[in-house]
Amino acid sequence: MITANMEFLQWSCNDVADWIESIGFTQYKACFTENFINGRKLIYANCTYLPKLGITDFKDMQVISARVRQLLGITETQWGRSIADPPRDAMVLFLEQKSRTGERADKLIYQQFVDDWCQLK
Repeated sequence: MITANMEFLQWSCNDVADWIESIGFTQYKACFTENFINGRKLIYANCTYLPKLGITDFKDMQVISARVRQLLGITETQWGRSIADPPRDAMVLFLEQKSRTGERADKLIYQQFVDDWCQLK
């Protein structure tokens, strides 16, 4: 699934905190702002990373991770696959590149990334 609107990549830490509040987790706003989680870093907000931010309630972690995946347009990880050769889709790879800082990441657009990625396959 492709996220049509990628405005979240431009979100500040406060925008992310406001989004966390909007999905019902006001108690975690400070976890995101104090750890400087902006829109680009949001791709890393999963059940592995959330405890490092201070979010340890497992049900909350599951819901937040699912909502982040939904926002990013990423399908849920398939746990039946071999960890030796995990599948990587274009959206995940694009968001990983876009999460970085710098001129190259700023100029990166999804369609060009997909075109380049398909040529490499």
